[in-house]
Amino acid sequence: MIITRTPLRISFFGGGTDYPPWFRENGGAVLATTIDKYTYLHCRYLPPFFDFKSRIVWSRIEQIQKPAEIAHPAIRGVLEWLKIDDGVEIHHHGDLPARTGLGSSSSFTVGLLHALYALRGQLVSKRDLAEQAIYVEQQVLQENVGVQDQIQAAFGGFNRVDIHTDGSFQVAPLVVRPARLDELQSHLLLVYTGLSRHASEIAAEQVSSIPDKSSELRAMRALVDEAQAVLCSRQPLLEFGRLLHESWELKRTLSSKIAPAFVGEIYEGARKAGALGGKLLGAGGGGFMLLFVEPTQRKTVIESLKGLLTVPFRFERSGTQLVLYEAGGHNGEHSAG
Repeated sequence: MIITRTPLRISFFGGGTDYPPWFRENGGAVLATTIDKYTYLHCRYLPPFFDFKSRIVWSRIEQIQKPAEIAHPAIRGVLEWLKIDDGVEIHHHGDLPARTGLGSSSSFTVGLLHALYALRGQLVSKRDLAEQAIYVEQQVLQENVGVQDQIQAAFGGFNRVDIHTDGSFQVAPLVVRPARLDELQSHLLLVYTGLSRHASEIAAEQVSSIPDKSSELRAMRALVDEAQAVLCSRQPLLEFGRLLHESWELKRTLSSKIAPAFVGEIYEGARKAGALGGKLLGAGGGGFMLLFVEPTQRKTVIESLKGLLTVPFRFERSGTQLVLYEAGGHNGEHSAG
């Protein structure tokens, strides 16, 4: 039995510059962190005593004879790409709903690759897991996705990720005083808008508009540098909230689907109640909203959200982890290097 635990992420700045049509011409950069909310994958070889060869458990239960029959696109794609023909049992469960802007699809892909390699007795580096998850999502599954989610899920931590025109990337953990990170965390509020959506569909319009949005994307890229400078200095942290608002105003111009009317109402209501800035996470359209709120205004802002669910969280630094490894009669615990 193999169990992997892979974190979800919050992206602060630079989203959009991590799509291939942009970074292959201009390079890209993002500022993001993983959080202590996870996707879990349980995998094992299935004994040959059943009238089905493999069993896949997610929001439905699939009992199938070959990978091509699997309805779950990522599981089907990864099993076929890795050429795994043995019968397997795969269970998935997560701390938060899928398709809500926290990079759950990429966390799933990274965690599944991690688990299946471990099942074959192979330990794979975080960089390899990120690169392979990017390939699977973009080339095998043909999804309209960027590259930051896979990188964050694999590496974990509060990072600046620079993406080069050849597709290579550099992960630089942010050098920030612990007290400063605690201060930032105390100013963040994660709110569930109650709507899940397929990010790839929303991203398709955003990707197609990239040639016409170069000035906006350059401005969003510049905000990565500004936000990093704020966090790594003794500037007032409120400037980080102002930059979040500026970034959100830019992002919502990239696609008509990013900010539906109800999202705008939630955001403006929170701003009137005292939030300094924020954004809808992920590709947009719904899911989780991140708000930057002074601790003294937190209660007032929550009351303005009219009963929407707020989710406590902490930053995490581990990335994808192999939390249980039992194979070949050996029990132990390992984590990816």
